[in-house]
Amino acid sequence: MEAIKVSSKSVPQKVAGAISNLFRDNNEEVVVSAIGAGALNQAIKAVIIARGFLAPAGINIVLVPAFSDISIDGEERTAIKLTLKAL
Repeated sequence: MEAIKVSSKSVPQKVAGAISNLFRDNNEEVVVSAIGAGALNQAIKAVIIARGFLAPAGINIVLVPAFSDISIDGEERTAIKLTLKAL
């Protein structure tokens, strides 16, 4: 399982390209993590764009959202984990 971290300053097209490349390299599952509303916004846009990149290759992806507790600099934070699976 490959993981991608997204921030509010991430460029959705570049994140979408990374997601698409991971699926084209025969990964069946990719995890995208985001902390905060801005990061989640960019991550969702990237997933939508990636679906468009992968559709011509016959790869359809679905998204399963979940909360995830992580530690950053000793501080507990709640991230949103978007698990993408190829159908």
